[in-house]
Amino acid sequence: MEFEKLQQIIAEVLNVDADEITLDTTFVDDLGADSLDIFQIIMGIEEEFDIEIPNEEAEKIISVGDAVDQIKNALN
Repeated sequence: MEFEKLQQIIAEVLNVDADEITLDTTFVDDLGADSLDIFQIIMGIEEEFDIEIPNEEAEKIISVGDAVDQIKNALN
């Protein structure tokens, strides 16, 4: 469930097809995201899931899988 919501957030921010996004997809290398794009994605995650991701943890998010892990950790 988290992954599907995350796909939609990423697709909206980066204007890419959600079906192209996998857990192994990296934000910078695969999707061409810059720091502002990643910030917008993290803001979208925080809003969608009603969580807060600390800056230290946000900096560790390289792939979509990393973001899903952060969401799961924050929800537990």
